[in-house]
Amino acid sequence: MNAGVKAVIKTEKLPIKLWLDEDQMEEGALEQARNLANLPFAYKHIAIMPDTHQGYGMPIGAVLATRGVIVPNAVGVDIGCGMCSLRTNLKDISTDDLKDVIKIIRETVPVGFSHHEEPQDEAWMPERKGELPIVNQEYESGLYQIGTLGSGNHFIEIQKGSDGYIWIMIHSGSRNIGFTVANHYNDVAKRLNEEAGEEVSEGLAYIPESSEYFDLYRREMNYCLEFALANRKLMMEAAKAAFMEVLPGVEFADFINKPHNFASEEEHFGETVIVHRKGATRARKGEWGMIPGSQGTRSFLVKGKGEPESFESCSHGAGRIMSRSKARKTLDLKEEVKALKDRGILHAIRNRKDLDEAPGSYKDIDEVMRNQVDLVEVQIELQPLAVVKG
Repeated sequence: MNAGVKAVIKTEKLPIKLWLDEDQMEEGALEQARNLANLPFAYKHIAIMPDTHQGYGMPIGAVLATRGVIVPNAVGVDIGCGMCSLRTNLKDISTDDLKDVIKIIRETVPVGFSHHEEPQDEAWMPERKGELPIVNQEYESGLYQIGTLGSGNHFIEIQKGSDGYIWIMIHSGSRNIGFTVANHYNDVAKRLNEEAGEEVSEGLAYIPESSEYFDLYRREMNYCLEFALANRKLMMEAAKAAFMEVLPGVEFADFINKPHNFASEEEHFGETVIVHRKGATRARKGEWGMIPGSQGTRSFLVKGKGEPESFESCSHGAGRIMSRSKARKTLDLKEEVKALKDRGILHAIRNRKDLDEAPGSYKDIDEVMRNQVDLVEVQIELQPLAVVKG
């Protein structure tokens, strides 16, 4: 067994390689992994990252390589969701200045289901190349959505790095434009499979490369990847403006971007395949990436080690330890707030409905990192100072 692989499940058509102990996986996620391993077009093995938890059709934190097909739901509904980081030249920031920066960010970056009231500069929108029916349909609304955070686990966080500098990290995706593309092509895939008499597991409908929709989906998916990056960049501009307003003369450097919901054509084990990463980060040798904890725990800037067995991938975060509904029902609001207050973090937990994003709803990030020492090398540790959540 390779170093880092904690367990290998050999009961299915293909092996399932886990970067966590099998008993740490919830049963639903394990069942989904087994479904992946039995797909006729799946290649080599299924790689399960240490932050994995149940998703729709495919576990979050899973890597699926395929021959000759693409699986829209193995990318997910938030195409191009990912993170970016930026270093400031600040070595410290006072609580009052931090509060002012966060206040301005909240005023300039719409969160949750909110959009901009006016269309944004079209120069921020990626160039449209080739046939893009769903992107074209959603393009105008995208002008109002670019530069917005969204909801769920998306965040803007101010952090103090082990390198001595203050950092900004943003986690967001492709908003409704990616959601619409994803759902449209998942429906197309289901129809194609039904017409061909193919039976597939729930959420794992696929598009064969012989179909005209294969290139259509890839083209629209890639546009959504570019849109998600532009979305993060525009929010980062708002965050930079907030810093500059409060602390004139501040400078910025070392922008890093990393998506974790996408599919790409890559060569692995001597064969060209399509690698689907759903809540997994590409970690080629020397490639920078980000692995956030929760709003109460450390995040990490890392460099990939290019581990072949994980299809050169690593986790995309800490991963949930309980569902959102369970977190709201079972976590203690006062305890979660007190823990954040004791750490001096300007947090985003105001009432019980916010508990789905409390630190207690996430896995232990330190254990997650220990489970993937063969996948990444930590470069900088980042302690949270303040967070804006959707």
